Amino acid sequence: MGNYSGFIILIVLFAIMYFLVIRPQKKQQQKHAETLKQLQKGDHVTTIGRLHGIVDDINEEEKTVTLDCDGIYLVFDLNAIAKVTARVADAKSDDSDKEAKEEK
Repeated sequence: MGNYSGFIILIVLFAIMYFLVIRPQKKQQQKHAETLKQLQKGDHVTTIGRLHGIVDDINEEEKTVTLDCDGIYLVFDLNAIAKVTARVADAKSDDSDKEAKEEK
């Protein structure tokens, strides 16, 4: 039994590392990939350099995105998008909710 104790400890440490580090990181990567797939023109985004802009164009072939930053158009790699701060569909639904409340 003494010969296997080091091996068992190594397996337990790997299992702990898998559930505390590897698995959550993999889920986060999948969520980010799904967010990039749903990216649309007009979405407000933040890049990994903390630049805020509005999506003007998405080029799927070259995997680039053009952002409108107060009239300045910048081209970024699609993976440079850190997060989507406001979606076009969300903004439209918020506007329609406000209009519905005003009509009542």
